[in-house]
Formats: sequence, C-alpha cells, structure tokens
Amino acid sequence: MLKVNDLVVAYGGIQALRGVSFEVPKGRIITLIGANGAGKSTTLKAIMNTVRAKSGEVLLEGVPLTKQKTRQIVAQGISLVPEGRHVFPNLSVLENLKMGAYLRGNAQEIKKDMEWVYELFPRLREREWQEAGTLSGGEQQMLAIARGLMARPKLLMMDEPSLGLAPLIVRDMFRIIQEINHSGVTILLVEQNANAALKIAHEAYVLETGRVTLRGTGEELLANDKIKEAYLGTAKL
Repeated sequence: MLKVNDLVVAYGGIQALRGVSFEVPKGRIITLIGANGAGKSTTLKAIMNTVRAKSGEVLLEGVPLTKQKTRQIVAQGISLVPEGRHVFPNLSVLENLKMGAYLRGNAQEIKKDMEWVYELFPRLREREWQEAGTLSGGEQQMLAIARGLMARPKLLMMDEPSLGLAPLIVRDMFRIIQEINHSGVTILLVEQNANAALKIAHEAYVLETGRVTLRGTGEELLANDKIKEAYLGTAKL
C-alpha cells in the first residue's frame, strides 16, 4: 500500500533522515521503533508533506505523494494522529470529530462512522458536548484517534499514542489499535513503548540516527538480544 523509498530530510544542515526506505502492506500493522531523535516522527511528517523531503519518494498505491499538499494526501486516504494529541481544545468532542470529516461530503456515511468511533470509544459519546481541552489525557488521545478515523483513512498513522498515559489506559489503547486494524484499516505506528508495539506489529523497522538499521516481524525483534537491551530494558544474561 505505502512505499517509502530512500527518503532524505534535512533541518538546515542537519540530516534527520538519511535514506529511509520501508513498506506498509495493506491490512497490516507496521511499527517504527528507535530512540528519541532517530527520525521516527520526521518520517511521518515527511509522508504527510508537513516536512519537505530533500529527496526520495513516497507512494500510496503507486501514486507519488511527495509533491502533493497535505490536504490532498488526506483526501487520498492517509490520516495522522500526531504526537501530543493536538485536539481543538475550545471545540466540543463532537465538533472535533466533525473536523476530522471535513473533506467528506456524504452525511449518511459520516453519521455511520460517528457511530463506529463512539462504539470504539464509548467515553467520547458520554463527553460529546464537553470541550476537548477539559478531557483527561487518555480521553484526549481517544479523541485524537477517533478524529483521525473520521477521515475514513486507508492508512492510519499514529505518533506515540501511549505517551504520558497510565498503564491500564495504554493496554486498552493497544487493544483498540488492533481492533481498528481488524476493521480493515492499515496502521503505521511510531511508539516509544517498544514492547507493546512489537507485540501487535506484523512487521517492524528500527531507526537509528535517520537510517533503518534492522527489520523483522514483531516476534523476531522481541526475541532479538540487541533490541531487548536497547529498547526493552532486558539485556541477555
């Protein structure tokens, strides 16, 4: 579905991505793991073209995205749930969800998808008229994911969805990510909780200083001694 080929991004004289390449097959959960500053978030931003790539290409079902505007990329079927949630704090939950569907025109389909995200996140239905800025951190993350789904994406990209959340909420969040994937949405996940991400990933890539240094299935990387030591906190004994 998504192909990223030799992507290079620079901030001034600093290269953030140094030729990143990977694929996201349709219907799968693919995760990118790596230390802070490895280039994970920059990769997602470059796919959405909110950060300009110096070179390389991004293809969605064979269609080049690198010269398209972010609005066009969303219309073609990619949504990004950004790090830090970035909900509209002064708008209600319902208004935030409607903002996610702003490129869509079919009112019946929008209404159907609204019901779907309320089924995924029942607490959002309870908070429908509450201002998003007054929600808890976990509720805001639910809203950010639900808003991304309201665009009806083929590919949902999530940047650090578990960041700052309590362990019980994190567990529910990863269960819901799997449920979203089972509904037919392809997932590209950037996540600092490498253990949880690898457990649900069909395939994973490790980024180090702007390069892909390792790839494998989630199970393979969970069993890899280097990954255990660097990202899971369990060195080989």
